[in-house]
Amino acid sequence: MIIRKEIKDDNELYLYFNGKLIYKRWLNLGYGKVFDTHAFGKYTDYSITDFDLDETPELIHVKAKLKIISKENGGRKTGIKSGYRPNHVFEYQTNGQFKYAYMGDIQFDQQEWIMPGETKEVLVRFLSRQPIDEYMDIGRKWWIHEGPNKIGEAEIIGIELPKSE
Repeated sequence: MIIRKEIKDDNELYLYFNGKLIYKRWLNLGYGKVFDTHAFGKYTDYSITDFDLDETPELIHVKAKLKIISKENGGRKTGIKSGYRPNHVFEYQTNGQFKYAYMGDIQFDQQEWIMPGETKEVLVRFLSRQPIDEYMDIGRKWWIHEGPNKIGEAEIIGIELPKSE
């Protein structure tokens, strides 16, 4: 049994088992694909949801269009500042509760505040060591929460994995 890891062009990671490709991760896009789920789960030390490699940067940078919901529509009565760390929800259960809240902070420098009712382009920095790969697609929408309260909506307009130093 031979397991081999290979990085090409500084942005594509390949994982082989006995010469057969079983997993590929596009580091510059922030997502991966499993080609052989049986071999990947059974014969590797790596998990699909926690791909723990030294070459993987700590953060995934997502350019997003963010709208803060106004208090009249169930959102916030005050704005947010750069560095704000809400819960990010990509999927809800059938009972309306969210399946998982992801960690990420919202960064912007065009102005000091984003006020309720405003829509702005921002940078959201997600921790890469959480099971978020499946949601990293251009055009994907998600919801911003403070606990159970939905206070914003966002849409992915760009994805980037910063270079490891």
